[in-house]
Amino acid sequence: MMAYMPAPITDIDRMPRGGPDASCIDRLLQTDRLEYLDRDDVDDKVKRSVIRALEWTGEFFGNTEKFARIALDEVADVADPIILELGSGHGGLSRKLLEWHPTAEVTVTDIEAQSVKAIEAGDLGEHPRATVRRMDATAIDAPDGHFDLAVFAFSFHHLPPSLASRVFAEGTRVATKLVIIDLPRPPSPLHILRLAAMLPLAPVVPFVHDGVISSLRTYSPSALRALAAHADPSIEVELRGGLMDPQVVVATRGG
Repeated sequence: MMAYMPAPITDIDRMPRGGPDASCIDRLLQTDRLEYLDRDDVDDKVKRSVIRALEWTGEFFGNTEKFARIALDEVADVADPIILELGSGHGGLSRKLLEWHPTAEVTVTDIEAQSVKAIEAGDLGEHPRATVRRMDATAIDAPDGHFDLAVFAFSFHHLPPSLASRVFAEGTRVATKLVIIDLPRPPSPLHILRLAAMLPLAPVVPFVHDGVISSLRTYSPSALRALAAHADPSIEVELRGGLMDPQVVVATRGG
C-alpha cells in the first residue's frame, strides 16, 4: 500500500481537477457545467436514458463484471462481507456482487430519489441480501466501521473537490476499505483527442453530452491523493490503473 502526504491545501475547491501539479493546459481541461444527471431542470426521461446507456455500456464492455471483481478481491478474506455501494445509479454493480458472492450483504444507495425508486421496483428491492436506501455519499447514515467495504463506481467525478474529499472521510469512517473506481484522466494531448472524438455527438446524444462533461471533471491521481489528505492525513491510498483504463483507488485509515 502506498501512503502519500501532499502539502496541505487550505482551499480545496480551488484545486484543479488535474491536481495541485496540473499543467497550464490541464487546468483548462475542466468545467463547472453539470451533467444532465446532476441538473434539476432536465426531464427525468433524459436522465433515465443516460442511466440506461450507462447500464448497457457497463454490460457490453464488461465494466460491471470488472468492477465487481475489483470489489470482491478487496474482501476476499472476509467470509460474509457487508458491502455498501454508493452512487449505485441502476444497481448493476450491486446485482453482480450479490450474484457472485453467495453470502454477501449489500446496501444499495444513491442520492437521486428516482434512481432509488427504480432500484426498489426491480429485483434488488426484493432480494433477501440487499437493502435499498437513499443516501448521500458525503454524509453516510451508518455507524463507524459498519461495513467491510464501501465502493463508489463511476460517480466520484460528479462531486466538487470539497464534497469529493468528504467521500474519503465518510467512506473510510463507515468501512474498513473504500474503493473508488472512476474514469481515467489521461495526459493533456490524449485528453484533447478523446474530447474531440466525442464533441460532435454531444449536442444530440445525452449519454455523450454527459461523457464529455465527465471527462472534464475527472480527477487525476495527484488530485485524488490531495483529496484524501485533505479529508484526513491518516488516510492511506493505493492507486491502480489510469491512462486508458479506469482509475482505482483503495483508501484505508492508517494506524
